[in-house]
Amino acid sequence: MEIIKTEIPNVLLIQPQIFTDKRGCFFESFNKNKLALQGLNYDFVQDNQSVSNKGVIRGLHFQAPPFAQGKLVRVVSGLALDVAVDIRKNSPTYGKYVMLTLSANQNNMLWIPEGFAHGFAALEDNTVFLYKTTNYYHKDSENTILWNDADIRIPWGIKNPIVSDKDAIGISFKDFISPFI
Repeated sequence: MEIIKTEIPNVLLIQPQIFTDKRGCFFESFNKNKLALQGLNYDFVQDNQSVSNKGVIRGLHFQAPPFAQGKLVRVVSGLALDVAVDIRKNSPTYGKYVMLTLSANQNNMLWIPEGFAHGFAALEDNTVFLYKTTNYYHKDSENTILWNDADIRIPWGIKNPIVSDKDAIGISFKDFISPFI
């Protein structure tokens, strides 16, 4: 596995080694020992999956401590524009984001540590998105920052996006009080 640093420390792009032949391909989508050797030594406790049609934007979601989650995410079918926003109040990259394309064709993954809000836009119909999380879902700790926040200014590139009612009324970044110090 190749670990590629992004503009924000600790948010990492992971490219597995892919073996191809006339039958197709094979790769390890998760190997705890190999990731630990790269400094990603986490216990994952829950897997989540979503299926989205083209034009759907999900996010920007996070869980507050003590139920904060690190996430290892990937696309197994389709194409997504993935975004991680730094919401760690004392971080030099507070309010900045990493935006990368995750693709079933590339089999790439993104590690998003605790202290980041996460969202993605489905760029193809039937985009299947997998999340491996370091903590269990806890409804009362779930929060949403507005996906189209005027201060963060994420260039989603989607006209007339489809968003959930919850995501449409997320908190603005200027009114957000970070629980991540």
